[in-house]
Amino acid sequence: MKIIDHFEVPYYQYLNENNQLSEDKPKLAEDIQTLLQLYRLMVLVRIMDTKAIALQRTGKLGTYPSTRGQEAVFVGMGHALAKTDIFVPYYRDMGTLIQRGVKLSQILQYWGGDERGNVFTDSQDFPFSVPVGSQPLHAAGAAYAVKYRKENRAVLSICGDGATSQGDFYEALNVAGVWKLPVVFAICNNQWAISVSREAQTAAHTLAQKAIAAGIPGEQIDGNDIIAVQHRTAEALKHARERSEARLLEMVCYRQHDHTTADDASRYEPKNLREQEWVKEPIMRLRRYLEQKGAWSEKQEETLQAKCGIEVDNAVKEYLNIEPQPLESMFDYLYATLPKAYKEQRDMLKDLETIAHD
Repeated sequence: MKIIDHFEVPYYQYLNENNQLSEDKPKLAEDIQTLLQLYRLMVLVRIMDTKAIALQRTGKLGTYPSTRGQEAVFVGMGHALAKTDIFVPYYRDMGTLIQRGVKLSQILQYWGGDERGNVFTDSQDFPFSVPVGSQPLHAAGAAYAVKYRKENRAVLSICGDGATSQGDFYEALNVAGVWKLPVVFAICNNQWAISVSREAQTAAHTLAQKAIAAGIPGEQIDGNDIIAVQHRTAEALKHARERSEARLLEMVCYRQHDHTTADDASRYEPKNLREQEWVKEPIMRLRRYLEQKGAWSEKQEETLQAKCGIEVDNAVKEYLNIEPQPLESMFDYLYATLPKAYKEQRDMLKDLETIAHD
């Protein structure tokens, strides 16, 4: 017997929960203006998240997946993306979508479909859609197109820890490795796949090590450290653009809300675990660091909270004033030419809607 190979999974953390910086910190750690921008975005996302939950509880929004406690993952990734890069989302990445030009009212409109009679579409007025679990394959396909066209851009895909147990995830990593695709696969490991804990999902010590079988680099990142998230994502995207190298990034954080507003995590989540994990949460960690640097004050915090509150309230008003789309529009973005069977269904639905309005 002989050992034919060795593998390692690096872990990256630059700013820990005690606001201590590591010696190998990136330049971003001293870029106060950029950190202030990231902090403001995380605060906006959390305020918007709180408002969205309140809207759902009062019947003004459909089932909604909270991003609480995971803001650094999505804001950090979004900041790392170049404008020409392709982003393949899932359903918690409000912080990334905002930076990609999606309006807060559009995000609300997506999740408002159930209660307000809206139909989810992919029209030019509705710039994103949300797959569940299959997005790594979509990202691999987009990355193949980028490589085939010899474009200088990368693709970033994000999924939850639960999706890493699906066949789509493994297939996407495998093809990205063998075809050397310019794609970065990110995992928001918030420790829960709905009600299934991280430990019950896989025997792997880390999710990052799942990259080994695909022949691509994999690394684990403190998902509560926005400096680490932004820097490591930017580095991975740079390698994807310049070397056509795929990479897997596992962002470790904790879900500070139920899976969605249709869930009750108290039925399965260990008591007090959420509170224990809260000490690591990303927003207060960055705020304390900025305060230590003399770059943030209580007065600035009050101003920011008020400003974000107004922005969110305006987005809610815009959302509530959006006219519901006609029911038949669910057929309008499926095909260039609608097949006969679907056209008949569309016409039937349109007739029913006309009768209902009359």
